[in-house]
Amino acid sequence: METKLATKRRRLAISPAVFSALLAAAFAFCPIAHSQESAVPLFAFDGPAAQESQSGQAGQAPRYTGPGSCASTTCHGSVSPRTENRVLQNEYSTWIVKDKHSKAYASLQGNVGERMAAILGIGKAESAPKCLACHALDVPTTQRARTFELSEGVSCESCHGPAAAWLGPHTERDWTHEKSIAAGMYDTRDLTKRSERCLSCHLGSQEKSVDHEMIAAGHPDLYFELDSFSAVMPRHWKESGEPGEPENSDPWYDVRELTTGQAVQLRQSLLRLASRAHGKFWPEYSELQCYACHHSLTLPENSWRQARGYSGRRPGDPPWNPSRYTIFHEVVFQADGDGAGKLDSELSRLAQLMSQLNPDRDAVAASAVNCARLVSDLSLKVGAMANDPASTLRLLRKISSDADNIAAQGEHAAAQSAMAVQSLFVAYERNEKFQNSAELRAAIGALFQDLQDPSAYDPARFAGKLRQVNALLP
Repeated sequence: METKLATKRRRLAISPAVFSALLAAAFAFCPIAHSQESAVPLFAFDGPAAQESQSGQAGQAPRYTGPGSCASTTCHGSVSPRTENRVLQNEYSTWIVKDKHSKAYASLQGNVGERMAAILGIGKAESAPKCLACHALDVPTTQRARTFELSEGVSCESCHGPAAAWLGPHTERDWTHEKSIAAGMYDTRDLTKRSERCLSCHLGSQEKSVDHEMIAAGHPDLYFELDSFSAVMPRHWKESGEPGEPENSDPWYDVRELTTGQAVQLRQSLLRLASRAHGKFWPEYSELQCYACHHSLTLPENSWRQARGYSGRRPGDPPWNPSRYTIFHEVVFQADGDGAGKLDSELSRLAQLMSQLNPDRDAVAASAVNCARLVSDLSLKVGAMANDPASTLRLLRKISSDADNIAAQGEHAAAQSAMAVQSLFVAYERNEKFQNSAELRAAIGALFQDLQDPSAYDPARFAGKLRQVNALLP
């Protein structure tokens, strides 16, 4: 028996086959590891040191117990969700049956994983630290309890932190979430922290990176949108506004999840770029628009790229990938127009630096860190914005009316806009109701259909479909 919200999500969602095709690359390899972004300390990823500080147990290594310790039917292993409280108690069952994170280690043993490892010259994929850092909870053996198994992949403690200190106490009647956090649990209820934890997988860090070498060996490129990816997992937690949640909880939680995720992924991607600028290999081609080079070739008269021209860069120099700014750009102008204009200017300068054949390392790093600071400041204003029917509809209109600009930014930007439009549509339908829901759902589905072959992407066609969505909005 599923919750009312889950039922509504299932009814409103785009065809699973279409949506899965779009997200397959992101979920085929789902990197999770505990590492720190040491090269650029402005916004560090949370790692073991942070967890120890968080638990108040500095000097004591946190211990990981494995997902089996959560699997009892009276804990999180129930077959059906419970409705009498906010904890569904079927979280383990959802993870092991439906969540691709549970298959992350197993994917290393398949033909593709072994072929990649051979190309990279790192031995067996299932024992290579480079792979285990992403496909398993590869913590030191001294931090593994007897119940811990590396082969269980990306499991509960990958997101929630080492459980030994809070596993027993957190079931007590008077135990609070705050006590669990103090004992070492990672605070996934905080959307910024949740985004950072997800992006430590779906974006990477200095120590754990899906770069151009790995992509050439066969690893899918990484991209992300918090609300969409959470829905596809699928969710094993309740959202604000659901039955069992406080009456004053945020019914527009989905929108806040979307905007927060967009802010954090832009910030973290800029810091990753700053770190890579001083890395061993430069330029790092995975920071550029993949399909500027990897696309279907046509006759010159049929080339939309040549018809569009190469404004701001020399023909032949691949452009920087701006897709992680595509949606945040639309959001931030509602929060602070002047600040958004300044960020636009700074990111345009960064794009010009990056869209050169041999970008200046120091200039790129300085510009990226400066942009990250601006994003951080503006994120506070975005977080303070009220989310309601009017603002949600306004953002839907803004994204879909900017069709030509978004489509011209490339395939990854188009994918971000499709996921954002889908998330906003679902959020609006959850609380209000479009009179033409069926038509809108079909129009949004057409966006995803247009992205199934990125190499053959046509911006004019995608822009036309995004304008169709806009025309259907009230």
